[in-house]
Amino acid sequence: MPYKDLHEFIRILEKNNDLRRISVPVDRILEIAEIADRTVKKEGPALLFENVKGYKFPVLINMFGSNRRILQAFEVENLNDVAKRIEEIMDPEIPTNFFEKIKSLSKLKKLADYMPKVVKNAKCKEVIIDNPPLLDILPVLKTWPEDGGPFITLPLVFTKDPEKGSTNVGMYRMQVYDDTSCGMHWHIHKDGARHFRKYKELGKKIPVSVVIGSDPAVIYSATAPLPPDIEEMMFAGFLRGEAVELVKCETNNIYVPANAEFVIEGYIDPAEDFRTEGPFGDHTGYYSLEDFYPVFHATLITHRKDAVYPATIVGKPPMEDCYIGKATERFFLPAIKKIFPEIVDMNLPFEGIFHDLAFISIKKSYPGHAKKIMHGIWGLGLMMFTKIIVILDEDVNVQDRSEVIWRICNNIDPKRDITFVEGPIDVLEHASDIPDYGSKMGIDATKKWTSEGYKRKWPNDIIMSDEIKKLVDARWEEYGLDA
Repeated sequence: MPYKDLHEFIRILEKNNDLRRISVPVDRILEIAEIADRTVKKEGPALLFENVKGYKFPVLINMFGSNRRILQAFEVENLNDVAKRIEEIMDPEIPTNFFEKIKSLSKLKKLADYMPKVVKNAKCKEVIIDNPPLLDILPVLKTWPEDGGPFITLPLVFTKDPEKGSTNVGMYRMQVYDDTSCGMHWHIHKDGARHFRKYKELGKKIPVSVVIGSDPAVIYSATAPLPPDIEEMMFAGFLRGEAVELVKCETNNIYVPANAEFVIEGYIDPAEDFRTEGPFGDHTGYYSLEDFYPVFHATLITHRKDAVYPATIVGKPPMEDCYIGKATERFFLPAIKKIFPEIVDMNLPFEGIFHDLAFISIKKSYPGHAKKIMHGIWGLGLMMFTKIIVILDEDVNVQDRSEVIWRICNNIDPKRDITFVEGPIDVLEHASDIPDYGSKMGIDATKKWTSEGYKRKWPNDIIMSDEIKKLVDARWEEYGLDA
């Protein structure tokens, strides 16, 4: 059964001894962040701070910050279980006969079952505030010393396409300037920024609703790299196994999860000058520098009477977002394999913070196959930001970083096997000479074939014979080495 709200998830974590309540007074400025950073580095429990100085709402942090909790969030024993469900609803090809068409229709019906359902009443509207204080009621954290101010770090930002009417939900950090205004840090490549540009062309203000807190699947869906025709709330319903209930906002035509903790309604005026946002201690492990972003104006807040304020901290890995990123890697691998069926597995290591490093194993079938996959991945949605792609043979366990490094060191001739390209890069990339554009590197760490110009015999791996392995297995207790 899906979690009905964030409170139920908290109860389950506590039941599993995977949540700690902290009742002593703590400060939202740096103190909570330091406690959370030490905890996540040890893969420790989720933390619920019940006594935040100056605020009545408790703060939940580190709710996804371990392998155990990310599995609990999706109610699975293995993240690949979700990947298998995704694979089941993906048609391998266009139906060619009557029975295949029926099969496809059943899959479409299954997806339709997850379409959001509209309700009239919702707990997120138990309290409605349309006069100051608005943002000042929220225990918004400052997480690192050089941050430009406090930041809302787990916002679900809802906007609508003014032409198509489709809704986008993205997770864009928001620096709180004062009681009614925030910086909206949506990158130029993201759908929220695309909606903003459309409203700017129309000369209209863009309505925005920001949700803080919901069930785990809804929160995660705001981070998911979905195709443009798949809305986040439908995907959340798919992950939950049950449709998300939505309720209409008070001041605009946006529908938000009825189980939200807080909903901040407002707008952004494209005619207004951008404002300085940042610095911010980011998931790269460095501060992202000051830049100019649109200003979100809050006009109303609704919330549950017993609302909990969820937050996260990002910084040098491993952090909570690393476990979220690992879920994305597993969930969307089936989609990538539909496009490139020769791919066996993929690993986006924590140290690569999602978009800097990818290890990919393939079933190599022809000369230059590794380079084909590199360029294909760079042309695949947000994978275009991947700074370094390493291609390995199918028998390499890409989840074993030690083996990958060993293969790289042994299998490449740098001049021959390293490819450089230029193109769009992540906005947070600080090493490039100019923002948003730079170079990327592909490494072909597969065994080389004579048809690829390799002029010698490739050596075999050192592997003990099966006969000797079985002999030693049978006599292992005799050796007394486990004593």
